[in-house]
Amino acid sequence: MSFIRWAAVAVPGVLLLGFLSGRTVPSGEENGWYAALIKPDFTPPGWAFPVVWSTLYIMLGLAFALVLSARGARLRGLGIALFVAQLAGNLAWTPLFFGAHRVGAAFLLIVAILGLSVLTTIVFGQIRRVAAWLMVPYMAWLCLAGALNWEIGRLNPDAERLVQQPAASQMVR
Repeated sequence: MSFIRWAAVAVPGVLLLGFLSGRTVPSGEENGWYAALIKPDFTPPGWAFPVVWSTLYIMLGLAFALVLSARGARLRGLGIALFVAQLAGNLAWTPLFFGAHRVGAAFLLIVAILGLSVLTTIVFGQIRRVAAWLMVPYMAWLCLAGALNWEIGRLNPDAERLVQQPAASQMVR
């Protein structure tokens, strides 16, 4: 029963954090800067991103719950720390890329997230094999996201200066 309790907290928690990260700045085609960028031919359609990320966040939450419920497991603390570190990087990527327009820094962050995710998956595999398998689609998507990020940087060398941000703050009237 411990897994169900942890899943009832971890899955909505990871989903909520992912949603909040995505709402900190406009993303996707609703972001004028991103809409103006030249994108690679392999860019998925806009509707795919929220569907895929929601699915991945559910899987991440389940993997995390499996490890959280593995009381007494030798590497549990390390697995939790690695998971939190990679998730923090994941949550920082959207504001860095879509908000700050830091394409190069965002690519380096994806590389770091992927590295942390690989380590997390290895440790999760030592605790609960299913938790490790639940991480695999996430890592595959990170590879695609990294390739997209890299290509956007290559195709748009002036991306950071593409659209000037308004000097005045936006106020609701």
